[in-house]
Amino acid sequence: MFKLLEASFELLVPLVVKRIIDVGIAGGDRIYIRNMVFLMIALGVIGLVCSLTAQFFSAKAAVGFATRVKKVLFSHIQTLSYTELDTIGTSAMITRMTSDINQLQNGVNMSLRLFLRSPFVVFGAMIMAFTIDTRGAFTFVWTIAALSVVVYGIMLITIPMYKVVQKHLDKVLKITRSGLGGVRVIRAFGMEEEELKEFSSANNEHIHEQLKVGRISALLNPVTFVLINAGTIYLIYEGALAVDSGRLTQGAVVALVNYMSQILVELIKLANMILLLMKAIACGNRIGDVLKTESSMKEGSNEVERREGPGEVVFEKVSMSYAGSTETAVEDISFSVRPGETLGIIGGTGSGKTSVVSLIPRFYDVKDGRVFVDGVDVRDYTYESLRGRIAIVPQRSVLFRGSIRKNMQWGRKDATDEEIRDALKTAQALDFVEEKGEGLEYCVAAGGKNFSGGQRQRLAIARALVRKPEILILDDSASALDYATDAALRKAIREMNPSPTVLIVSQRSASIMYADQILVLDDGRVAGLGKHEDLLENCAVYREIYESQFCTAEGRAEA
Repeated sequence: MFKLLEASFELLVPLVVKRIIDVGIAGGDRIYIRNMVFLMIALGVIGLVCSLTAQFFSAKAAVGFATRVKKVLFSHIQTLSYTELDTIGTSAMITRMTSDINQLQNGVNMSLRLFLRSPFVVFGAMIMAFTIDTRGAFTFVWTIAALSVVVYGIMLITIPMYKVVQKHLDKVLKITRSGLGGVRVIRAFGMEEEELKEFSSANNEHIHEQLKVGRISALLNPVTFVLINAGTIYLIYEGALAVDSGRLTQGAVVALVNYMSQILVELIKLANMILLLMKAIACGNRIGDVLKTESSMKEGSNEVERREGPGEVVFEKVSMSYAGSTETAVEDISFSVRPGETLGIIGGTGSGKTSVVSLIPRFYDVKDGRVFVDGVDVRDYTYESLRGRIAIVPQRSVLFRGSIRKNMQWGRKDATDEEIRDALKTAQALDFVEEKGEGLEYCVAAGGKNFSGGQRQRLAIARALVRKPEILILDDSASALDYATDAALRKAIREMNPSPTVLIVSQRSASIMYADQILVLDDGRVAGLGKHEDLLENCAVYREIYESQFCTAEGRAEA
């Protein structure tokens, strides 16, 4: 509304100038000229107030819009399964949450400020020109029609190109993220030059695409200038002839030229806005693609209440594959773990150990077969009901910036300090936490970088134990612990009351040899299932793993 008011007052100015020339100057009326000048000043001041008000609200609306989009996008990402997250990619989602939304915010801001005002001024000036001189006004019509064709053509070409530019930005961000995350490894292997070459190659591709679309977009301003100035020249020529013939007054010609100048200014603004808008549309489409992506998993409706005792896990001929892969990650897996039992899972690299345990909290869905927790298919649970009874410690121990207490309360928000200390004690972490002067108030750096690898793993295990889960999944989460600490940890977990059902994924035979059952995987299939002694006799895969670790260790000891 304020933008339209501002534009309306601006459209009145050429009419005031016309009156000054045709009435004031032609009649030598100084008082009339002075009154008209005051009127022009008043129109300018009112227009300025309207403009400032409109810009304030457009900025506020754009920031509020971007905030809402970020919130909705982030919330939507949280609903996606691991399958969709793997498909889209972390780097692409970061770009959408940052660069794409910023472009969208700028597009909304400029649209609110100019998208109503500029067309209103352009078409308003054309209409006002018709009130002055119909023949001269047709110059405005042809000029605006020619400009519309040019603008639409450039938009049609550049919007897909801006999408390509943003995709290349995804690639640059992916390499940057990988390089920054693995900077220590890169330096350790002296691979700085190779990383720099890879980054430069991706960055040059990004620059090439930007320059390509930039060259086309850059045509908009000069073409606008040429067409408008050509129209102005023709208008002055026709106006001069009309004044000589007495068909128009000098003030009318000046007013028409002023209206053409207003159109020139507005179209230059509109051209720049369109460039920004094309980027915003491309980015908005990319954000829309994520928002339109629905999770391949549908949440169940069974809200089974947690019970005090531990849970039961049953796999019935389970097969599963990752998105985009034609091969199954695990195939025909069957086993059962009774409440309070411990199942060890072992196998070579890529044998499907993590894939198996990821099916229990339903991070991925099975392709065939069924997974039961406490006698209920995991697909029938609500996510909260299912994951509320499971605690999983992944391979990579992730800690968050904040106090140790705050990190432990991720396991359970209302956990008391005493419960946290009990969990830390079970996880063999209480000693080094108490050595810190601040205890539970000690600040954890982002990613837990102020702790060693073994300390991070023990804190991650403690965080899981705070939840007092029915089912505890340790996915190779003790790989950085020495054998004595690992043994003490497993002993402490067995002595918990109530004792959870435990699934231990490990590469080390020593970590799982005392489990109630051991599941041996080989290339996604079950190679053996039973106790340690039975598998040594009957399972060649397990025996090979065991002997490669223990026989080598015994040989070194004898040497």
